[in-house]
Amino acid sequence: MALLRLGELPIREAAEPGGQPTTTVLKIAESQIGVTENAAGGGTLFHSWYMSSPRAAETLARDGGTLQLYANAPWCAMFVSWVGEKAGARTTMGWDSYTVTWAKWFRANKRWGALAKPGAVVFFDWNGKSVTGIDHMDLVKQDNGNGTITTIEGNTGKGKVEQRIRPKSQVVGYGYPEYKA
Repeated sequence: MALLRLGELPIREAAEPGGQPTTTVLKIAESQIGVTENAAGGGTLFHSWYMSSPRAAETLARDGGTLQLYANAPWCAMFVSWVGEKAGARTTMGWDSYTVTWAKWFRANKRWGALAKPGAVVFFDWNGKSVTGIDHMDLVKQDNGNGTITTIEGNTGKGKVEQRIRPKSQVVGYGYPEYKA
């Protein structure tokens, strides 16, 4: 079976687990709680890291623009990308700056679903439930069992990394990275 790609990086087959355990991924994300953006809406270490990554050149070729536009761009996807990189899970978690492309990648690789699992990448559409309308993404910490999930997310609130409680009614779907057990 041919592997589908997000940029130049393949997703691994289910039989080939990659990256760190889910708990490690969540600890890396939690370690960034409190990081804030600058007054222009950027300037985080996630922006700097993404701008220096090979993926930035690929997304610029795909989407157009200039590298400097990433300096103050919305950064929820850059945050999740950075966490995946630090956890060694990029090949099964993906990396991108555009939430819609990322969600489509999970769907195309049959790693998409409707269950809130710890460590899943969750995609939100504030005005509906369309993949093409996705506005935000982050990581699931837990399903609270009451119609909400606890998340760890970048570019939220007043431009911070925060732990939040979100209603499942705004979730478009979940992407499932392949973490080690």
